Amino acid sequence: MNMITQPTQAVAAPIVECRGVWKIFGNQSPVAINAAKRFTEGKDALLKQHGSVVAVADATFTVGQGETFCIIGLSGSGKSTLIRHFNRLIAPTCGEVLIHGQDICKMASGDLRDLRSRKMGMVFQNVALLPYRTVLENVMLPLEVQGINKSDGTRKSQEALDKVGLGNWANRYPQELSGGMQQRVGIARALVADPDVLLMDEPFSALDPLIRKQLQIEFKKLSTELRKTTIFITHDIDEAIRIGDRIAIMKEGRMIQIGTPEEVVLNPVDEYVANFMEGISRLKLLKARSMLKRIDGHDLTQFGGRALDALASVDIDTDLETLIDVAVNKREDVVAIKQDGQIVGTVCRETLLRAVRGLDLA
Repeated sequence: MNMITQPTQAVAAPIVECRGVWKIFGNQSPVAINAAKRFTEGKDALLKQHGSVVAVADATFTVGQGETFCIIGLSGSGKSTLIRHFNRLIAPTCGEVLIHGQDICKMASGDLRDLRSRKMGMVFQNVALLPYRTVLENVMLPLEVQGINKSDGTRKSQEALDKVGLGNWANRYPQELSGGMQQRVGIARALVADPDVLLMDEPFSALDPLIRKQLQIEFKKLSTELRKTTIFITHDIDEAIRIGDRIAIMKEGRMIQIGTPEEVVLNPVDEYVANFMEGISRLKLLKARSMLKRIDGHDLTQFGGRALDALASVDIDTDLETLIDVAVNKREDVVAIKQDGQIVGTVCRETLLRAVRGLDLA
C-alpha cells in the first residue's frame, strides 16, 4: 500500500525531508527486506516467516520552515521510532533523512554531534531534568555542550525561561516544580540553543487534561512566534488538531494520510482515518472556504429581493462557529463570503447544518 495524501497548500522550503524510509528490526537480509516491502499478510506472519518486524514502512514527506507537523497513531504504529530517525538515534534500514538538504545518515560523527547540539532541540515525555541542578542550570546544558562561556550561557538560559513563563524560577530545583512547569523547563532547554528543528515526542501526555491543554496552546503560540520547524508526536487527535499545521496518521508503520486538520476531517481516505476523526468538533476547525458556493464576485445576484453585497458577510477563513453566530444573529438564510474584500461565494443555512452534522457539503 502506498502512502495516501490529500491535496494541501504548498509546503514552505523543506527543512526536514523523509524519503522512502523503512525501519526493519530483526532479520535485515535482502530476502527479508524484499519480503517486508511486498508483504501483505501482516506483522505476525512476517515475523514468523522471516524473523523481521517492520516499524516504519516507506515514510515520505517534507516539513517546511516554521511548520508544525504532527504525527499521530496508536501505540505500536511506529511514530516514536520514526521521530528518532531525525537526529539519527535510529538509522533507517532503507531510505534517506535530510535536514537542510543534507543526508544525516552520511554525516561524519563530528557533524552529527554539531547537528544534535546546535540545530535540533528535543523534548520527550520524560523530561529528564537533573535533580541536583537548578532550573537555570538544567536549561544551560545544551550551551555547555557547545562550549559557550558561563556568562552568555546564563543570559541565554534566563531568556529561554522567560519565554516559557518561568523567569522567576531559575534558581529553584526540579522537585519544587509541578509536572507542567517541568515540561516548560524541558521546552526552554530545547529552545535555548536556538535550534532549527524541534522534536517533540508526546511531551504533554502524562499531564492532567487542563494543564495539558494550557501547554498545548502556549506551545503553539511560542512555536508560531519563533518560527520553529517542529515534528510533534502524539496519540491524541485533539492535540494534533490544536497544534498541527498538518497532521499525518500512521498505522502499522505506514503513513495513511497527510493533510491539514481540516482536509483530514473533511476527506478521510478510509475507515481507519474516519474513526480517528469521529467525535472531533468541527465548530473551530472548518473554515468558510471549505463550505462556500463559489460565485462571480461581480455578479450581484438577488437573494430574496436583496443584492448580494447587502448580505451579512465574513472573511473566507472564518470558522464554522462564527458563521453560525452571524447567520443566527443577523437572521440571514445566506451569508456572503469575502476574500481580499471581494465577495467570492455564499454559505446557506442548510450547508451550515450539514457541516455541523458531518454530512457531505457538496
